Amino acid sequence: MAKYKLSENQLQKIKEKLNKEVVKEEKDGSYMAKQQLFIIATLAYEMWQNLEEGTQLEDWMESKIAQSEQSITSVVKAFFYDEMEEELGNGMEKLNYDELVIGK
Repeated sequence: MAKYKLSENQLQKIKEKLNKEVVKEEKDGSYMAKQQLFIIATLAYEMWQNLEEGTQLEDWMESKIAQSEQSITSVVKAFFYDEMEEELGNGMEKLNYDELVIGK
């Protein structure tokens, strides 16, 4: 696998480029979260594509990825739970909890 080094300045330029590609929404609601999720998804996908089988990441990198996965999973589950709760009202017994499991 080719080794890439990114300076903070280069990373900032990538983020700015990605921000320009995101559809700009009105400045109410969670417009920043949508942009941030886009950047996370894009950078993670780029890394995933360039990560060859058998590549060993440094321990701190693996730790940050694991922490990020836990954080994103918690947010996504809460988001979809709240969305389903609004749809079902008090009928939470109808909720299929398997649908809230990420990665199944």
